[in-house]
Amino acid sequence: MYRNFCYLVLLGLFFSCNIRHNTSSENGYESLDISGISVDTIRYASGYTVTPYDGYASVEVRDPWHDGKLLQRYLLVPRNKPLPAGMPAGTVVRVPIRNIVVYAAVHANVLDELGELDHVAGVCESRHIKIQAVTDRIKAGHLHDLGKSTSPNIEKVIEIGTEAIIASPFDNGSYGAAGKIGIPIIECADYMEADPLGRAEWIKFLGLLTDKSERADSLFREAEANYLKYKKLAENAVCRPKLMTELKYGATWYVSGGESYMARIFKDAGADYLFGYLSGAGGVPLSFETVLEKAIHADIWLLTYNRDDEMTYHALRADFALYEQFDAFRHQRVYGCNVNRKLYYEEVPMHPDYLLAELIALFHPDLLPEHNFRYFAPLKE
Repeated sequence: MYRNFCYLVLLGLFFSCNIRHNTSSENGYESLDISGISVDTIRYASGYTVTPYDGYASVEVRDPWHDGKLLQRYLLVPRNKPLPAGMPAGTVVRVPIRNIVVYAAVHANVLDELGELDHVAGVCESRHIKIQAVTDRIKAGHLHDLGKSTSPNIEKVIEIGTEAIIASPFDNGSYGAAGKIGIPIIECADYMEADPLGRAEWIKFLGLLTDKSERADSLFREAEANYLKYKKLAENAVCRPKLMTELKYGATWYVSGGESYMARIFKDAGADYLFGYLSGAGGVPLSFETVLEKAIHADIWLLTYNRDDEMTYHALRADFALYEQFDAFRHQRVYGCNVNRKLYYEEVPMHPDYLLAELIALFHPDLLPEHNFRYFAPLKE
């Protein structure tokens, strides 16, 4: 049950996002140098801004649940420099951060890609982390398991010399004792971005925190170039298959709203997402009858799940016999991603190009005939 709860939370991170208008310039990148901190102009992400000042940089994270308010203001000051005079109110973070505690696997994966795992001192929920480099370091005793993110081992957090905690914020959420010990909590609200490239652009924030801006910019630009290339390719699709997604949990079937991150990727991949008409950027709860009425004739059914074994048509029938009523089931056009075995939630946020290519290859095999599938596979009987 606990694993299923964690899976639903991860699913919620994909569903939940907030729409904001992007006012960034469309004219390339403007490289800035802020007292040794290099940043690129933010072009897609709407959830944070970076402003250079003499001797420090101010990173403002917008409150995605309350328009016009700030969630946090971080004042990034080089660790070998004195605090500048006249700084505004905010959380001072000495950069680059050396001892980091990470609450979410997605951010552990980003730090791994930035080459910063040596500076990750602890993680939460380690039994749910599948990143090989992280699990190897835990086994070797180089990285500490701090327990649940909702109630981490505070004594150990302090003992290992934690300089900052990287966490995913929630509306009206609390960090409990961790928020009272004076260690900066970096609230990365990347999962609230509706634009796939906007979410990926949060890698630049982590690059600033770790003095890996050049690496972060390089990774983002590669993802951006690939995403835009694949999106352009999908525009040549002759037809758009009707798409349904996910499964029923209890009495409720959650689907992504039409303004959501996932709805955007489905559209860019050349699919007719059958629930794109629903307003909202988060997960929309529907009854089975509503989903059946709308999606009974869907061409393709995509689902993510968390199991020790692979999902099959037999397992779907056993879970809920009425799944058989969908055309996608009867014609064996169901494709699943087992997040217990695939790094789907860890990789896709910063590499939406991976998922976009995968979906195009699935929806339009003629456009990417040589694609090697990374996440999804057809269900077996």
